[in-house]
Amino acid sequence: MAQLGLRERKKQQTRELIAETARRLFAQRGFDHVTVAEIARLADVSETTVFNYFPTKEDLVYWRMAAFDEQLLDAIRNRPAGASILAAFERFVLAPRGLLGATDPEAIERLAELTRMITESPALLEREREIVDGYTTSLAAVLAAEARAPLSDLSPWVVANALMGVHRALINFTRAQIVAGVRNPLLARSVRTQGRRALDTLRRGLDGYGAR
Repeated sequence: MAQLGLRERKKQQTRELIAETARRLFAQRGFDHVTVAEIARLADVSETTVFNYFPTKEDLVYWRMAAFDEQLLDAIRNRPAGASILAAFERFVLAPRGLLGATDPEAIERLAELTRMITESPALLEREREIVDGYTTSLAAVLAAEARAPLSDLSPWVVANALMGVHRALINFTRAQIVAGVRNPLLARSVRTQGRRALDTLRRGLDGYGAR
């Protein structure tokens, strides 16, 4: 991997400084009670600089999620020969990351703190919905291109929404468990179990689901 140049390293350091300053303030007082002006002042940058790196205040929380979209799409595009889209998605979404992969107690509690903050902020939850909607659109485009189907074809959209629906449900389940005090290894096992059950439902199809 090519090393970053001096300019890029400085930009990365500034981004991380702003984000860490915001994290500390949010942890102390909650997301909705901290202003961008305060974050800028403590990070010793201008408000304009903050918004140059983070288009919205909410992105100060979600900035690391930007890599998720491309990683997910890469997992679909570069899946092994013979592997289905569902199998590639399952392998990716159930991989240990974040709290599910953390072992350091301090890091675990920082992530749990972040989780609680998100669940208490309507603004953050709304921004997250927008982000996941963007992921869904990107995934549908990849599926359509692979199937050589136009974006007006509903099938790629149905598949993308079904897969990302599982992802949303797992996020909600994980957060509820974290807020209730559940931690690894039980947390990771529970999330994997729920994720596999949900994906097995998709694998079997919906024809008989809920039949009376």
